[in-house]
Amino acid sequence: MSANTIAARLLDVVENDILPLTRQGVAAGNKVFGAAILRKSDLSLVVAETNNELENPLWHGEVHTLKRFYEMGEKPTTKELIFLSTHEPCTMCMSAITWAGFDNFYYFFSHEDSRDSFAIPHDLKILKEVFGLEPGGYRKQNAFWNSFAIADLVETEADHTRTELKAQIARIKATYAALSDSYQASKGDNDIPLN
Repeated sequence: MSANTIAARLLDVVENDILPLTRQGVAAGNKVFGAAILRKSDLSLVVAETNNELENPLWHGEVHTLKRFYEMGEKPTTKELIFLSTHEPCTMCMSAITWAGFDNFYYFFSHEDSRDSFAIPHDLKILKEVFGLEPGGYRKQNAFWNSFAIADLVETEADHTRTELKAQIARIKATYAALSDSYQASKGDNDIPLN
């Protein structure tokens, strides 16, 4: 499976599988984070989910997706799977992905995007205060997994495909911007510890 095929498929999953769930989650008062798990062999979707912090503050998009994955009956082993996160995972979510045995994760928005575009700075604050790390200071390739920014994969595409994918990225970003505005307007009404 080429990186180019993966970039296009991951963007489709973000736009068509995760975003509809996130719209519902944000309407209920949850944050904008979501995730999905796909098979490496054919990039088929195994499960997609979104943030559910109103039920449990630990149900970040990634952890809630892992919860749903482990509630499934028969499932592939994690070494056969791709983990997709809409936002670069926080330290809790990175640890959960690691403990679950995934050897990879891909993300759409960076930690800095979470802080700057979504006004949710907690990931970077925890990295700095608890672990003493600056943004991006964790090892993106390590003994457990390799992580990849989808934007970097898109840059490896041929010109015509890259242009199409960048248009899709712009659409996705615009949708997330609107969802973020909705979340920010209503977050004072919920009981999530780190709004």
